[in-house]
Amino acid sequence: MRGVPHPTLPRPDGCHVMRSVTVVGASLAGLSAVRALRAQGFDGRVVVVGEEPHLPYDRPPLSKGLLTGRASPDDLALLGEQDDALDVEWRLGTAAARLDAATRTVTLVDGSQVGGDAVVLATGSRARRLPGTDGLLGVHVLRTLDDAVALRAALSGGGPLVVVGAGFIGAEVASSARSLGIDVTVVEAQATPLCAQLGDEMGAVVARLHADHGVRLRTGVGVHRLVGTGRVEAVELADGTRLPADTVLVGIGAQPAVEWLADSGLDVAGGVRTDATCATAAPGVVAVGDCARAYDVHLRRHVRVEHWTHALDSPATAAATLLGTATPYAAVPYFWSEQYGLQLQLAGTPAAGDVLTVVHGSVDEHAFVATYERAGDLVAVLGLGAGGPFARWRRTLRTAAAARLAGRAPEAAAVAD
Repeated sequence: MRGVPHPTLPRPDGCHVMRSVTVVGASLAGLSAVRALRAQGFDGRVVVVGEEPHLPYDRPPLSKGLLTGRASPDDLALLGEQDDALDVEWRLGTAAARLDAATRTVTLVDGSQVGGDAVVLATGSRARRLPGTDGLLGVHVLRTLDDAVALRAALSGGGPLVVVGAGFIGAEVASSARSLGIDVTVVEAQATPLCAQLGDEMGAVVARLHADHGVRLRTGVGVHRLVGTGRVEAVELADGTRLPADTVLVGIGAQPAVEWLADSGLDVAGGVRTDATCATAAPGVVAVGDCARAYDVHLRRHVRVEHWTHALDSPATAAATLLGTATPYAAVPYFWSEQYGLQLQLAGTPAAGDVLTVVHGSVDEHAFVATYERAGDLVAVLGLGAGGPFARWRRTLRTAAAARLAGRAPEAAAVAD
């Protein structure tokens, strides 16, 4: 029966049994942590605290199906019949304000407190905003369901739309808006879209994809200011160009939602620092998903990963850590993006200087697989419109990464640096 502690599960600090867990964050990472705890045998109390009023929902469709009307908010629900037995106490619509890591007590913004034997930090990230745009109507970010509903309402009036930032969110919103017949301009300060993630050569491929679908792309120039009194009227670029805009979508990245942990004693610079088992420096406190800066056993450094698959899979490692069966998380990073009817997929972590080779298909036809090699080692695989071949190369990458890890000296494969 739920609520009865498993007699063989130690509390993370080594004392007594773990009877209760507080999960801070009610999105995919938080839900995945709850599922993993139950699947691994924990049957004590679980409380999930969420800043948004919504039960867990899927974020990828926010920039795609929800914007175009192919999906409704109800379609995004993550909870299914298989979750009926999770026995969760939901504390939604109230953000966490403070963590006492020593006692594992979470204080909420309404002053109430949730105590427990362990805490899972899964607060995700927040969309970055352009300075000085607060209160200016017509300016949007896209991170939450409410953000998406507001942006969809704005786009129903037509354009023009200016997207600031040619990252994945910006590209997907541009693609969705074009499918609705809206006039779109994308502004990117870097030389090519996604150059930080894919490199300049593949960034140029993405640029051509935008152009082929009627999107105007301004690269190598930043935004000076937004023009308008009360409501945005134009985006003024650093070179003086003014782009008329009824709606502006700011897609300039995200920052970890860790401000509330400032007095916790945890290292939260750039995300909550953890080892490869998701453990923080505080006993009984783990961190997962977008808010975590975890030690990567492949890269041998701490990194923050914002991928959907990472939020889905890594919480199983965190749950095992709390339950005393910790093993390092060693999955190869993977994400996908849907743009203009094509699926772009990347596995691994490319870096400047990698040797890029197209190993399948044609770049010109937007159907190809490319590999990235570093010192002769396969380190990443990129695919566009080539699902099957990409899957095969992704398996090859996983095998190569596992072999390198297995052959590494013990100190180099440690769970922390």
